[in-house]
Amino acid sequence: MTVRIGVIGTGMIGQEHITRLTHVITGTRVTAVFDIDTARAEKVAASVGARALPSGGAVIDAPDVDAVVITSWGPTHAEHVLAAIAAGKPVFCEKPLATTAEDCLRIIEAETAHGRRLVQVGFMRRYDSGYREMKRVIESGAIGAPLIVHCAHRNPSVPDSYTSEMAAQDTAVHEIDVLRWLLDDEIRSVQVLRPRRTRNRQEHLQDPQIMLFETAEGVRIDLEVFVNCRYGYDIQCETVGEEGLVRLPDPAAVSVRGAGRNTTAVLQDWQGRFENAFDTEFREWAASVANGTEPTGPSSWDGYAATVISDALVVSLHSGETVPIDALATRPAFYGGTDR
Repeated sequence: MTVRIGVIGTGMIGQEHITRLTHVITGTRVTAVFDIDTARAEKVAASVGARALPSGGAVIDAPDVDAVVITSWGPTHAEHVLAAIAAGKPVFCEKPLATTAEDCLRIIEAETAHGRRLVQVGFMRRYDSGYREMKRVIESGAIGAPLIVHCAHRNPSVPDSYTSEMAAQDTAVHEIDVLRWLLDDEIRSVQVLRPRRTRNRQEHLQDPQIMLFETAEGVRIDLEVFVNCRYGYDIQCETVGEEGLVRLPDPAAVSVRGAGRNTTAVLQDWQGRFENAFDTEFREWAASVANGTEPTGPSSWDGYAATVISDALVVSLHSGETVPIDALATRPAFYGGTDR
């Protein structure tokens, strides 16, 4: 079957996903869109043979929409996700699931009352081939029990609108999700350290930041977030176990020898680094919609956990203290937990 998809939000990421659903993923067709910028919505809709509708609710309720993709402004996510659940339609929501823990809990309550999973949150790193191989190695026991994880998330630069808090809420949130998934473990405390600031930062910005995590099983994680590193977009992850370690591979690139040097290019943006992961993410999500099965990707609970933990990082950024994560003590069986 062809899955007919409505998209709410036609900004940069929305347009990327519309292109992906139209030209890359088979068996999907964008039939309706909405954006607060009406002219942009109409232009995007016309480019793929879709209709521009007057509201997000109209997209969700449209009879020719089988599933919904939400790529609008973060504070609008909860409203649209709740409406999609009420309509009984599968919904893919780019992160964040919601901008407050309270709204995330409202979504969890609504989805649980519905009786089956409808929501998938757009944390694409779970679909990256390198991260998937790391998880396979960890789960195989080849390196023994994980003890320590070292991570880095580096961007060449960020705009003036980027704030110190966004290092947790917009940047580290990807590591938060993928680390919980890699280790199959919950984060129990966080702390943010403020090292010497780079001279390349904006004046208001604390950059870099070092984020420390401890999990329920006692794994210690350190994450360097450096968003004005200048040299490129660089994602690193290494898990140290009792009997070995596993490291995320760098993206494949040719080496060039010349002028007395041997060089390898470094990617400059997240689109290039995770393009294949985005494709796999939507391919698997669309297949679940077509088959009438529950999504297997990041759940509403995962979206809630990411919001709670990133909020705690912001508290620690300003206090310097270790902040406990008490809200995640019980993962509902509905989301694969044991309700313990």
